[in-house]
Amino acid sequence: MKKYNKYFVLLFALLLVISCQKDDYAFGDLSAPTNLQVKAEIVGKTAAAPNGDGSGMVKLTATADNAISYKYVFTDGTTENAPNGIFTKRFTKTGLNKYTVTVIASGKGGIATNTTIDVEVVSNFSDDEAVQFLTAGTSKKWYWSASEPGHLGVGQNDGDATKNYFANYYMAGPFEKAGSPSSSCLYENVLTFSLESDQLKFQLDNGGSTFFNAAFASVAGGSGPDDSCLSYNASGKKSVSLSPSESVVMSNPNHATQTRGTTMNFSDGGFMGYYIGQSSYEILSITANRMVVRAVMGGNPALAWYHIFTTTKPTQAPPADFTKLVWSDEFNTDGAPDATKWNYDLGKGDNGWGNNEKQNYTNSATNVIVQGGSLKITAKKEASGGADYSSARLKTDAKFAFTYGKVEIKAKLPIGAGTWPAIWMLGQNYATKPWPACGEIDIMEHVGNNQNVILSTLHYPGHSGGGGNTGSKTIPNVSTEFHVYKAVWTAASVTTFVDDVQIHSVPNDGSLPFNSDFFLILNVAMGGNLGGNIDAAFTQSSMEIDYVRVYQ
Repeated sequence: MKKYNKYFVLLFALLLVISCQKDDYAFGDLSAPTNLQVKAEIVGKTAAAPNGDGSGMVKLTATADNAISYKYVFTDGTTENAPNGIFTKRFTKTGLNKYTVTVIASGKGGIATNTTIDVEVVSNFSDDEAVQFLTAGTSKKWYWSASEPGHLGVGQNDGDATKNYFANYYMAGPFEKAGSPSSSCLYENVLTFSLESDQLKFQLDNGGSTFFNAAFASVAGGSGPDDSCLSYNASGKKSVSLSPSESVVMSNPNHATQTRGTTMNFSDGGFMGYYIGQSSYEILSITANRMVVRAVMGGNPALAWYHIFTTTKPTQAPPADFTKLVWSDEFNTDGAPDATKWNYDLGKGDNGWGNNEKQNYTNSATNVIVQGGSLKITAKKEASGGADYSSARLKTDAKFAFTYGKVEIKAKLPIGAGTWPAIWMLGQNYATKPWPACGEIDIMEHVGNNQNVILSTLHYPGHSGGGGNTGSKTIPNVSTEFHVYKAVWTAASVTTFVDDVQIHSVPNDGSLPFNSDFFLILNVAMGGNLGGNIDAAFTQSSMEIDYVRVYQ
């Protein structure tokens, strides 16, 4: 018994030592930072200008023993984390003003020490007119100008003064983001600017959901390759300070016509509806009812995003009531396609149908047949008409054409590198107005070398070949499952969808060729300018179509 007790005591003592060692390893010295000091350097300070050069900028440097991070709290309502203790603050209140700056030094375990310092600095920058436009002197609500082309856009952020001040890479079409639950939350944003005493304030009502750039989806617990609406709390008033723009646009010879030169800086991570990891927005232009801003995306300084806002919330016109079925093929009769509805393009065409395609089009049952309730267009690796591949192209040319309506095609796409299936429409007047003057509407194109990426493109003068007005979306399982490919075509726009997910939208008007009869085309090409390299192991693959329906 005595020996047992002795071993028990020894074991208990050993466990106690190990436990204490673990505690020491995890926390270390929990004493607060000491010897906290703050130095303020007023930018531009001279004997003749003791309060700075009018920029309002002050470089703050904090040091302390045992500190691992620092945070600054300013009396203008803003805060800033400064891990190394160094931060340059721009104070924007016009005139000579004294500010109290609080710096918090944090040590291990979050134990903190703080101190304050007063700085007196002069700022000569003001933009009272912009504040009046933003707030009307009290409070004003702003909305995305969703009906305006380019209300959301992206462009370059470099030294090219001919292109770095507008969205030359991408411009959203009218109500482009309204067609899908993954993006429609953007248009629910209400941005309120208000003036409280002499402080500009901002509040975003996002309805509980924010449209996130894919690069920042993790902020809201999201992931994936596409931008999406995610649950995110953006509530709370933010302070807004104004400062002179320092963007690359300011170096442009004509910058006075390209930017107002005023930057809005939002406190506490504030942002203007679309989350791109940025809280500073350059005002390019502003009036009492319209505002254009520019922001450099936080994760990619090569890109600048453009937003357009209005004070009157745009309302989207109800979709055209295309409910009357005027033409269809359900492919319920086995055999050759219905000759009263379809005819064929045959042969290799000039220069591979103008695209260096590698197939010969036939009307052979091995390439095109109605079977088991579906139309099957099969591309095959075989010698055919002087080509190494055979396939088929059906069209309603001279049999059925229409102006405006809704087209729905339920289809499953071929697979394999080099395959290039398309569901598209061409202007019936192509003989008198040669392409691209006749217009082309590509409802769906798919490239086997870029599996599951659906393209939708409009071609017209100025947008031929690789310069087509195009959009794309990744849609899962396009070669293993049927999806509905749809176009809604009106005098105002041409909009395409896959399973009601919007792919692309292009505004229409009387200057474009999309206001006269078009006919339908279905085909599977091989290789060519878009199809690319063909897999040497490819043998054959089919596009299967369950139905084609046209409503007006």
